[in-house]
Amino acid sequence: MNRRTVGLVVGVLALGLAVAGCSSSSSKNTKAASAKSAADLGGMDQLVAAAKKEGTLNVITLPRTWANYGAIMDGFTAKYGIKITDANPDGTSADEITAIKSLKGQSRAPDVVDIGPAFTTVNKNLFAPYKVATWNDIPDSQKDADGAFYQDYGGYVSIGYDANRIKTPPTSFADLKNPEYKGLIGLQGNPTQAGAGFAAVYAASLANGGSLDDIKPGIDYFGALKQSGNYITVAATKASVESGQVGVTIDWDYNQVAFASALKGSKVDWKVVVPKDGLYASYYNQAISATAPHPADQRKVASREPTSTDFPCRAGYLREKSRNAAALATKKPFIIDT
Repeated sequence: MNRRTVGLVVGVLALGLAVAGCSSSSSKNTKAASAKSAADLGGMDQLVAAAKKEGTLNVITLPRTWANYGAIMDGFTAKYGIKITDANPDGTSADEITAIKSLKGQSRAPDVVDIGPAFTTVNKNLFAPYKVATWNDIPDSQKDADGAFYQDYGGYVSIGYDANRIKTPPTSFADLKNPEYKGLIGLQGNPTQAGAGFAAVYAASLANGGSLDDIKPGIDYFGALKQSGNYITVAATKASVESGQVGVTIDWDYNQVAFASALKGSKVDWKVVVPKDGLYASYYNQAISATAPHPADQRKVASREPTSTDFPCRAGYLREKSRNAAALATKKPFIIDT
């Protein structure tokens, strides 16, 4: 369960590396590589034609259960006949940045990235400016003025747990100190590398007297949780939950709901709650690599319409948040229907 309607869903599909070969990408479409909008290529029809000619899109760190990306990628390939290679699906935002840098000039380098906010602005020089058709509809606070990146989906930090093992359902970060959870709490990744893990620490900070300018209470919280034995460094994945290694995790709500769906029919009964303390929400950023091997394909996927039938909407995973907005306003926990 690695790696996130809230705001605008106008996004880039996401990240990538192809698994095959390390050949040069010197034959890439140079016109597409310099395009800052579909208009620069003559319009959407010309962009689609160029993308089909390239025929491949490299994405990276996209679990199929993350924000409905499995259906989104399948829909894109079905409509356009463009092969998508998803490398390191359980990787992190830090892995995306490393891949852009280390694989520059190779045919398996990432074309597009779906990246946590903590890793975006500081790496702006790695992204190509490109403004999607709905650029003017995106609030200024949710996009880079030069077109280097923009936010397209988001959610709340939530607590997921196996109801078949957890007899006292947690509803807050304070509850997670309960000795009942000893050896059971895992994150989706290292908070210094993964956006969701970083968000979990921030949410814990807010729950313990911190602020958006002070994350230290969250660091101290997880330090104490680890010292007590409740928090373990085993990554929260479908396999680690089914094996019994992880029984509780902190992650984005939309990922928790997708996780519950993936576990249906197993011995796990996964439940999800947005805690009454530590309310923290954020967006993921979409960007295209400035040195991508498939510039037309990356721009086509960036230009997709969020409501088109070939890109099933993420709203199925986010619907419960809208329905329970009142619960958030009253600072009460709410259970998300899984």
